Amino acid sequence: MAAEFLVKLYEYSPVFYISVISVCFIITAAAVLGWFGFDVPVILRSSDEAESFLPVPEKRMVQVTNPFSLEMGTTAGTLLDGVSLQSYCLEECVLSCYWGCGVQVLQAALQKHQHDTALSTPQLFQQALQLHYLHCQTFQLQKEERKECFTELPADLGVTDFGPLPRDRYPLVAVLTLANTEHRETYNIVSSVTVLHIPDDKYRLSARILFQYLLTAQGNMFDLKPLYMSADSSMQPGSSTVEDPPQSTRAEEEREEPEEEEEEETGAPGRDCVVCQNAPVNRVLLPCRHACVCDGCVARFQHCPICRAFVVESFALANQTQAGDVAEE
Repeated sequence: MAAEFLVKLYEYSPVFYISVISVCFIITAAAVLGWFGFDVPVILRSSDEAESFLPVPEKRMVQVTNPFSLEMGTTAGTLLDGVSLQSYCLEECVLSCYWGCGVQVLQAALQKHQHDTALSTPQLFQQALQLHYLHCQTFQLQKEERKECFTELPADLGVTDFGPLPRDRYPLVAVLTLANTEHRETYNIVSSVTVLHIPDDKYRLSARILFQYLLTAQGNMFDLKPLYMSADSSMQPGSSTVEDPPQSTRAEEEREEPEEEEEEETGAPGRDCVVCQNAPVNRVLLPCRHACVCDGCVARFQHCPICRAFVVESFALANQTQAGDVAEE
């Protein structure tokens, strides 16, 4: 009898379809709620519910002065044509360009700085490399002089490439050091090491900076990394103007764990927070390094508004109208 009733209900009434769908929905909802412990899944919650979030930890920073600035010049370089480097220093400095520097030797020299002798002079750095480079070219830089230095590998060496990947030599390593002894005692940062890629016959990737390291008088080493500004900036991250101070005029160092942040002119003053569009940007989110929110909005998110990466911690910019590079050990 029950079977005949279901057959008739199936043939003459839409209630059967509604009942089947309702039962399936109830079973599915019960299974989902049971899997998540009768709590709403995280993926269904709004990411903007500030009341359910813990405040983002703030990294404590200390402002220090970085006397060095080095970036790619206006002319795109190659191994055969050479490359131009734009430098700016707060004091008299020496720029040493090492072509074809050995990878292992450079790493050993940086470890020597950390564990043995601080590489604060061009002579000490050259000794640490143990002549494991193809050519060295030196430039004298005056105080607060923005200078574009052109360096090239001599043609008589007959080098057209540095071999297939992975390579055992960096195309170019540029080292900035303070020229005078009294200045080395004034600044905490005594050297800047920049590793550059230069295109050759076998690897034609455009010329660019691969790594930048800051070496301190205490034997510490920091890896310089760029900050990424919001899209409403009138200038691109990493750019600078001739009238402004150098790219790396200041750095910030965390009190407990060594970490530095240095400023660079990457945008115009008055850049607004991407969330409220009212207050100026003054917070850098880590580890994605996006500088896009103000002090009031930083506590409202656990994910970066730009890239949606999880925010571990943040720190305040030393200057609300500028941002630059962040260096992590």
